[in-house]
Amino acid sequence: MRQLVLGIDEAGRGPVIGPMVICGIVVEEKDISELKRMGVKDSKLLSSARREKLMPLIEKKAKKWELIKLTPSQIDKYGITFLQLKGIARLIDSLSPDVAIIDSPTYWSSSYERKIRSLIGNKTVKLVVENFADKKYSVVSAASIIAKVERDREIKALSSVYGEIGSGYPSDRKTVRFLEKCLQEEGCFPDIVRKRWKTVKKLILKINKDKMSE
Repeated sequence: MRQLVLGIDEAGRGPVIGPMVICGIVVEEKDISELKRMGVKDSKLLSSARREKLMPLIEKKAKKWELIKLTPSQIDKYGITFLQLKGIARLIDSLSPDVAIIDSPTYWSSSYERKIRSLIGNKTVKLVVENFADKKYSVVSAASIIAKVERDREIKALSSVYGEIGSGYPSDRKTVRFLEKCLQEEGCFPDIVRKRWKTVKKLILKINKDKMSE
């Protein structure tokens, strides 16, 4: 009897700009070794070009796959942890695997697993929730690649509308300059920005302080 294995991972949990993308991908257990042979690994260990090249190969090998995109406004309203849990549960119920392997965003992976279990309708599915699952399991690595490619495409599309926004991460100087420009020229941020992020709040305080000292 064939066993269907679902890998789930995300891209864009930490940025201040753009969506978070969660990907679930299902493969037959016997095909997992093929993913590894193709060179599938954690997306952070691959170049952008390599991820783009691997994506169609992964899609061809998958039995099915699905994406969930969480917008900045949704993240601001409901919180990223709640939305990610709901998204993971939705993918598990939608894709109906025998086993679901999930990369835990928190150190307390056992607690995270219990929260997922409480949200899913399929109570018989086996859950494997671990830290660094994207490095340990090829099927989760495959999900991380698709999520990352889709997130990068989203950022590219936003850049064509808003100009240079960088990667969207608070450590990116181009991103910080874009946020500063928004505040200085418009006095507010567009909807592509996660306005409740600490980076944004600190930037507002800094710029307001600078204005007062002028």
